[in-house]
Amino acid sequence: MRSSVRRAVSEAVISVSALGVLVLALAASDTRVRDQVTAHLSSRPAAELASAGAVVKDVTMIVFQAAREQSLEHAPLVIFIVAGGALLVFMLRT
Repeated sequence: MRSSVRRAVSEAVISVSALGVLVLALAASDTRVRDQVTAHLSSRPAAELASAGAVVKDVTMIVFQAAREQSLEHAPLVIFIVAGGALLVFMLRT
């Protein structure tokens, strides 16, 4: 029981870390994402808490737009990454 909880927490941390790496990679390559992340990290926490829903929606839309544009510009690399990710998932499941 304890090891299953530990494994679930470990997998959640890995997932959140992967999402963070993705956002950082997009912020490094796209100025719109960088501007949004910088604006939200430098503002006051109380003001951010009040408008958290709108902020999450805005950042999510910008990240998806940037990811879509980057994937269209670099289609062969995206195909390679998706195939590698699928192979990784199958490897971890067995």
